[in-house]
Amino acid sequence: MPERPNGTVTRLKRRQSVAPQGAFAHTYARIRIGFPQQRQLGPGKIALLEAIGRTGSIAAAGREMGMSYRRAWLLIDAANKMFKRPLVVVSLGGQHGGGTQLTDFGRALIAAYQRIEERTRTAIREELAPFESDVVDDE
Repeated sequence: MPERPNGTVTRLKRRQSVAPQGAFAHTYARIRIGFPQQRQLGPGKIALLEAIGRTGSIAAAGREMGMSYRRAWLLIDAANKMFKRPLVVVSLGGQHGGGTQLTDFGRALIAAYQRIEERTRTAIREELAPFESDVVDDE
């Protein structure tokens, strides 16, 4: 992952192009799912959950994404409150230190979101195929 001048790692990129080549190679979709009471699940929270799965820590996941611990904790707290079952569980410090674990439910949600992203890219390719020759190429 690329480093910033201050040593922090740049935010993970979730923008996957709609097609590997051709007119839609630089086209992408960002999926944000709205829930009641202005709650949303989108690429940022999913990337943060993925980072927690890799690092086992909210702090480390936040650093990996270039955000403060507080911001990462608030996003995870909001995501956890969207569902009846937890996405992550936090264990407080102690002799071996604390940590954060992604639950099976959290892993299943990430996988579902990734499937939604892939289905969306497929739908975009299929629906916009008749217009591909009319896309302006800015390269």
